[in-house]
Amino acid sequence: MTEPGLPDPAGQENPAGPPGAPGRAGPRPRRAADPWQEWLRRAEQRAAGEARSVLSPAWMRKTPGERRWPVTLSVVAAIVLQVLLPPDFTRPLPPALLPALEGALLIGLSIVNPVRIERGGAAIRAASIVLILLITAANAASAVLLIRAILEHNAGNSPGPLLATGASVWATNVIAFALWYWEFDRGGPVHRAEGTSQHPDLMFPQMTVPELASPDWEPWFVDYLYMSFTNATAFSPTDVMPLARWAKLTMLVQSAVSLAVGVLVIARAVNIL
Repeated sequence: MTEPGLPDPAGQENPAGPPGAPGRAGPRPRRAADPWQEWLRRAEQRAAGEARSVLSPAWMRKTPGERRWPVTLSVVAAIVLQVLLPPDFTRPLPPALLPALEGALLIGLSIVNPVRIERGGAAIRAASIVLILLITAANAASAVLLIRAILEHNAGNSPGPLLATGASVWATNVIAFALWYWEFDRGGPVHRAEGTSQHPDLMFPQMTVPELASPDWEPWFVDYLYMSFTNATAFSPTDVMPLARWAKLTMLVQSAVSLAVGVLVIARAVNIL
């Protein structure tokens, strides 16, 4: 037996004291948490989280939305190119119908996000997709009419207007597919700014070699426009690799359209000369 008040062999203190002394009926009360230690622990956790956020690339964390004006300027250029097309390549719709609808959608989207693209939602996303769809459909119809006119020898006998029409269709094709890539990569510009998706659909070089890029780098519309241009000229990926199946199929369609329009227009112009 152990003496009262001394620890027993198991390492626990004997609750009973000497005869006549008050005994310890229960466990010792826990000390209250030190507010200073709790504040210090939270500060360390917050500092560690901020350090991880700074070290991670911008395209993997939450950032301010990208600026609106490059997208607006590109859409305006596409609308102008459609308006300048000859009436024979905009049939059967009136020449100003689709450009007017596209302009109205562009104005609405610019009002919602005038400076930076930060506000999202189902209605805003639907309006953006409809705008891109109208540009793509109008340009696809013009491309089909142009190819048909060349094959049926109804494209005229002057190489200048033919080359101008072909260049307009080709340039609009570049803008339209750049908008598709920009709208769907990792869920769109709003989701990219929020950093909600960490799995890219399009792999840019800055993502594979982050030490060669600024920590604040992330893909903006200009990057997608450059990617669309190189895919339309090389007919294959150059520096941006498609990872998602939708991206691969979209690049395939763009290369096919660019190849058909470029080869036929240039061949016909050379034949006229």
